[in-house]
Amino acid sequence: MAILNILEFPDSRLRTIAKPVEVVDDEVRQLIDDMFETMYEAPGIGLAATQVNVHKRIVVMDLSEDRSAPMVFINPVFETLTDEMDQYQEGCLSVPGFYENVDRPQRVKINALDRDGKPFEMIAEGLLAVCIQHECDHLNGKLFVDYLSNLKRDRIKKKLEKLHRQNA
Repeated sequence: MAILNILEFPDSRLRTIAKPVEVVDDEVRQLIDDMFETMYEAPGIGLAATQVNVHKRIVVMDLSEDRSAPMVFINPVFETLTDEMDQYQEGCLSVPGFYENVDRPQRVKINALDRDGKPFEMIAEGLLAVCIQHECDHLNGKLFVDYLSNLKRDRIKKKLEKLHRQNA
C-alpha cells in the first residue's frame, strides 16, 4: 500500500470530472487500498479518487472512530429522497484547515458497486448522506467551497495559495 499525494484547492485538477470505472480489477482494488491508507493517514473520513489525481469514479469512506467500517463506492450515483436540508460543518482534505457550514439534503439513496464490482443500494441519512454527497461532488469537479459566498471562497483560496507558496 502507498500514501498518495492529496491535491489541494485551488489546484485545477480538482475540477476534473471523473470517468466511470469500466472493470473492477486488481488495479482498482489496489487504488482503493491506497486511498484508504491515505485517508486514514491524513486523517479524514472520506476520499474521492479525484483528490489523489486519479480521475475515476471511486470513493472510500469510514465514519467510525476506530477505522472499523470502511465503505467503498465505485461509480456512485445518489438520488435525493427529501426536500429537508441539514446543515453540517464540512471540512475537506483538499481544503485543509477550513470548516464551513453547508446545507445538503438529509436523506439520499445511493447506488454503486462495491470493491468486488457487485452492485448495491443503500439509504443514507445524517453524516453518511452528507459525506456521500460531498465525495460525489469531488467526482464531478466540485468542492464544498463552491457552496460558500464568493467572499468566503476567495478568502480561503488566498490563504491556501499563500500557504502553498510558503511551503514551496
